[in-house]
Amino acid sequence: MDRSKLYRRFRTLLIANRGEIACRVIRTARAMGLRTVAVYSEADRDAMHVALADEAVLLGPARARDSYLNVERLIEAAKKTGAEAVHPGYGFLSENAEFAQACYDAGLVFIGPTAEMMTAMGSKSGSKALMEKAGVPLVPGYHGEAQDDATLAKAVEKVGFPVLVKASAGGGGRGMRIVRSAAELGPAIVSAKREALAAFGDDRMLIEKYVDNPRHIEVQIIGDSHGNLLSLFERECTLQRRHQKVIEEAPSPTLNAAQRETVCAAARKAAGAVNYVGAGTIEFVSDGKDVFFIEMNTRLQVEHPVTELISGVDLVEWQLRVAFGEALPLKQDEIKLNGHAIEARVYAENPTKNFMPSVGKISTWRLPDETGGLRIDAGYREGDAVSPYYDAMLAKMIAWAPTRDVAIDRLNRGLEESDVRGIVTNIPFLSALITHPKVRTNAIDTGFIERELAVLTSAAPAPGELELCAAVAAIVNEERQVAQGEANSPWQTFGWQPVGRRQRSFAFRVGHGPEQEITLNYGSGPSTLVIGDRELAFAIAPKDGGFDLTLDGVKSSVAAVIDGHELYLRTRNGRFDLHWVDPFGGESEEHVGEDKIAAPLPGTVVAVLAEEGAKLDKGAPILTLEVMKMEQTLRAPYAGVLKSIKCKVGDIVQEGVELAVVEPSGE
Repeated sequence: MDRSKLYRRFRTLLIANRGEIACRVIRTARAMGLRTVAVYSEADRDAMHVALADEAVLLGPARARDSYLNVERLIEAAKKTGAEAVHPGYGFLSENAEFAQACYDAGLVFIGPTAEMMTAMGSKSGSKALMEKAGVPLVPGYHGEAQDDATLAKAVEKVGFPVLVKASAGGGGRGMRIVRSAAELGPAIVSAKREALAAFGDDRMLIEKYVDNPRHIEVQIIGDSHGNLLSLFERECTLQRRHQKVIEEAPSPTLNAAQRETVCAAARKAAGAVNYVGAGTIEFVSDGKDVFFIEMNTRLQVEHPVTELISGVDLVEWQLRVAFGEALPLKQDEIKLNGHAIEARVYAENPTKNFMPSVGKISTWRLPDETGGLRIDAGYREGDAVSPYYDAMLAKMIAWAPTRDVAIDRLNRGLEESDVRGIVTNIPFLSALITHPKVRTNAIDTGFIERELAVLTSAAPAPGELELCAAVAAIVNEERQVAQGEANSPWQTFGWQPVGRRQRSFAFRVGHGPEQEITLNYGSGPSTLVIGDRELAFAIAPKDGGFDLTLDGVKSSVAAVIDGHELYLRTRNGRFDLHWVDPFGGESEEHVGEDKIAAPLPGTVVAVLAEEGAKLDKGAPILTLEVMKMEQTLRAPYAGVLKSIKCKVGDIVQEGVELAVVEPSGE
């Protein structure tokens, strides 16, 4: 292979990705003086990464297979714009050896390892065989080529339950199932293979002994074309949901200095087995005593910012310099660990509804400034649309501090000061997670979130006196802003009138709960609010994103968003959604039945799990949808008979479409 085609200087970089990582790469590339080219699907015409790049090329329809996964169109886009190099980001084609080879064949520099390195390390089964030969410790399991049911079942019998069935070409928790009994094995393999084929185009499986109460520890490595290979410390990624990382931190609070050096040395040994060039991550699982190799990711990781913050290294810049053919600028002993960093992945999803993805237009996007150790890598802005076609991650919030406790506090403050509306996000869930006492003391394992889910998704507190007063203030503040056309008129100044006093009544409701009333008194004297038998002196001072509310001499900062009669408030007590009851009456509530078996989001029917006429227990699976690259199983809302199924495998269904009808048993 011609090394001059592999590593050379270039001027124009095409980013073969979207969202947060495309924006992240564009920023560093532009800071290095490079010209950037974005690619986009029809669903992403107005996306943030398209706006940031110097040029952008339409790839095709919204579906990833017709756009971001279309190798031919990506190569064509590079040629059309004069791009000399391609950065794959993570996900999509980032670990696809055929894409790396296609770039080389087209004369493009691929920002990553060669196709040969990717093939050797990107396959979970192939890399395990390589690591076994190199003497890197492995989790007991099966990673052979034979994929028939009998071979897999025999491997499971040899390893012993529980086992992990996982996609050989997988990542991000897709195509992965925990199996604890023989009865679960067959359905788990079928489901994992189907999900893996849809996500990666490859349904090969491997079997691993499932380590109970495991910790997930990974090491960032990077190599250059001059034979230098470095590790940049380790990350702890134990807080996961459905094998998908949620919180990542560096360094690992689990390891001491000696253990850190041992696992980093093992990672360098693993990458050295293929003379690795580029950025990559060696992933390990720990049972609390030993550390076992599980896989290598031959790309940049989502969680790379925590490594950057503790090492002072811009990994994207180093990736690009390695691709230029330069030597890494530091030696191993020159890389120093400084402080602690922790990252939270902000997703468009509803934690109270089994983390169902949320789609729609972002009507409000307010995140804190990147100061005081806070960093935000975002891929969306106010007004952007979140579509059902791609991963639901909106942004990453990362905090650095000299110590872990302070880093957690800084991250939590950043989350608490974030307001995203128009879609549902996991921000409150993330805040509850990182402040959980067991997370603080690092008493966790990869099953922690599932065990603590009820606590982490507990109902929001009921609005109190402060929130009801803030709701009135929000309405009055908005009305005053509407009247700013005559800002200098005393009649537009809240509460002013020459003589007399007036009253105005408000009523608010949370969900389908009872109405709560509050009265505003205003006029020639100070304005007051009356709740029950309490009367409170009241004043507001508008500011960006909300106002300062003063009640009886105590000033509080309030964030507010009003959409018609729906109010969102953030006070010192948390986040609240209130409905302002129409003061003129005439409201009619439409109660949407929770029992309707309908598509929660646009998706594809990938499995029908019950037959018409079948008797079903409450919670019995009926059908499975693929939504945002993840499978969602719809279940019977109550015991009864499956009267009809209104779809078939392969159907593309829209949100709200009824897919099945269950007739209650009447019990």
